[in-house]
Amino acid sequence: MGALEKINIGIVGAVGRGGSFRRSVEVIPRLRLHAVCDLNKDGLDKAAAELGVTGKYTDYTEMLDKGGVDAVIIGTPMPLHIPQSIEALKRNIHAISEVPAGVNLEECRDLVMACKKSKALYMMAENYTYMESNQVIKEMVRRGEFGKTYYAEGEYIHELKGLNEVTKWRRKWQTGVNGVTYGTHSLGPILQWFPGERVVSVCGAGSGHHYKDPRGNYYENEESCVMLGKTTWGGLIKVRVDMLSDRPHSMTNYQLQGVDGCYESARGGPGDINKIWLRSKGAVHEWKNLADIAGDYTPENWVKFRELAQKAGHGGGDLLELMDFVDAIEGVRPCPIGVHEAMDMTLPGLVSQQSIMCGGQWLPVPDSRFW
Repeated sequence: MGALEKINIGIVGAVGRGGSFRRSVEVIPRLRLHAVCDLNKDGLDKAAAELGVTGKYTDYTEMLDKGGVDAVIIGTPMPLHIPQSIEALKRNIHAISEVPAGVNLEECRDLVMACKKSKALYMMAENYTYMESNQVIKEMVRRGEFGKTYYAEGEYIHELKGLNEVTKWRRKWQTGVNGVTYGTHSLGPILQWFPGERVVSVCGAGSGHHYKDPRGNYYENEESCVMLGKTTWGGLIKVRVDMLSDRPHSMTNYQLQGVDGCYESARGGPGDINKIWLRSKGAVHEWKNLADIAGDYTPENWVKFRELAQKAGHGGGDLLELMDFVDAIEGVRPCPIGVHEAMDMTLPGLVSQQSIMCGGQWLPVPDSRFW
């Protein structure tokens, strides 16, 4: 696809998460923030004024039909991601959606079918894959520093019982379903470190129910849910999601093991660092600070746009993923997280929800490439 003079962007969910993309849109010359949409009319007026946009809509399909947008950023609650992506794709409007891609297997299949029929591009905005440390490890894996990778761990530990009551959709879709309901921040980066592989089967287990919401009801989601996944070539991935336990914030943690190296991210405690051992840097099994050896492996985008990325949010991911979205629209490079990559990151968590209902039974994860 040839380059457009400017890509007119619409943001849905502009009063909430969607509005945080403003800084990223503004620093990418090829983008023009053209329209905003949100059900919150009062908040929308304020957001439109702050964003300097005259096109404002409370009806999403009206924005798609009349707003003159070439692409949309979908920053709405989880159950709206796929329906709103499909509506854009039906109109050949490019869509970049927040995570996860969807909330059930049926609608995920619908999204894949919509992508096949559309002339427009779909991308999932998994910003944790773009964080600098995760990108550095990806480059090390690409250069063979880890050798064959065969085990990894990812954790998302973010207590949000209070936030449940503010953004009420979370109470149903994140902590109102048992299993791994929000696993792409963990699995997304890890899959980059297992090139050519996907999770082919999973099992899920939980730690029990120990907390009640303000109405006195136990959360349906067990506090710590763990998903084990087997990869295409026999590797093992463990993902833990805990959004309910009372504890200090730890957000995301990662581990990677290969035959020639291992990595453990900082867990957020006092003085903790991202630490790594690579056989190529010394046969003795001693940790090094990732920051001390990261320079040679830092991707070009991080070298060039570090200052802007760090101001844009989510560890730089918001800006860098939007840059890749634009490049993919214009045919500069393939989309890094197209619909099948989005499914690879999303479907294992959905199958873990089935597994946990079956007592932790191992279940196959469908491959969307064959839908």
